[in-house]
Amino acid sequence: MPEIELSAGTISYDDTGGEGPVVVLLHGLVHDAAVWRDVTAGLRAGNRVIAPTLPYGSHRTPMDRPPTPDLVINLIVEFLDRLDLRDVTLVESDCSRAQTVAAQHPERLARLVLISCEAFDNYPPGLPGKMIGAACRVPGALPLMVRVLGFKPLRRLPVGIGALTKRPVPDEIVDRWLRPLRTDPAIRRDFRHYNTNIRRSELLEAAEGLRKFDKPALVVWATEDLMMPRAHGRRLAELLPQGRLVEIEDSRTLIAEDRPERLSAVLKEFIAQT
Repeated sequence: MPEIELSAGTISYDDTGGEGPVVVLLHGLVHDAAVWRDVTAGLRAGNRVIAPTLPYGSHRTPMDRPPTPDLVINLIVEFLDRLDLRDVTLVESDCSRAQTVAAQHPERLARLVLISCEAFDNYPPGLPGKMIGAACRVPGALPLMVRVLGFKPLRRLPVGIGALTKRPVPDEIVDRWLRPLRTDPAIRRDFRHYNTNIRRSELLEAAEGLRKFDKPALVVWATEDLMMPRAHGRRLAELLPQGRLVEIEDSRTLIAEDRPERLSAVLKEFIAQT
């Protein structure tokens, strides 16, 4: 997996290479680029697919500067700039830094795709999001939370992975996601700093900015999402000047895990049509 040294630290990323439209896939908290493994397989024919691992707790190399949501936004823009990625289809699931990137830096993007993500005032989202915020504020709670989530019999709990997917995520993938938080105090410091430096107005500001993003935009929402209100998908699609909405059944937040083939097909069709 290649790495790139950015102003705040080292970022690793997957890159299929090849010709065709550039698709950049962004993941959510306590995931890495592996969440996109099946979607990447479905998109790589005819597209160059790039998936960075952001400093959201599953990154392997601690950051040189403590991450915050605002810093991650700057990292994404710097990542696109350093790799000279233009006319990008920017895709994000779960987290919502792509909303601010699109609002503030539309010149880099050809298209925007938002997949069952934080929006408006749902930030941090749901019970798991609030639990993470509390664990990052109470001394000693974060290592305990990670240990509990690491127990295989507990992985389907509605405060953990069970809130995000209808189907079990392979144990080797969950182990990969949790290992940095379980084993590296510096990664835990990064994660704690990120989650205790949230600007609660960020996504409301981003929503206003998206009203001016007059480029093709797709909102993909899971009909059985437990964390992201279904109405938020409709609202996002309506405020984007060229927004359209696709709802995917039989899935929760991580559609890339529950319905990767369907999601890949939706993305391929959107890119081809626009």
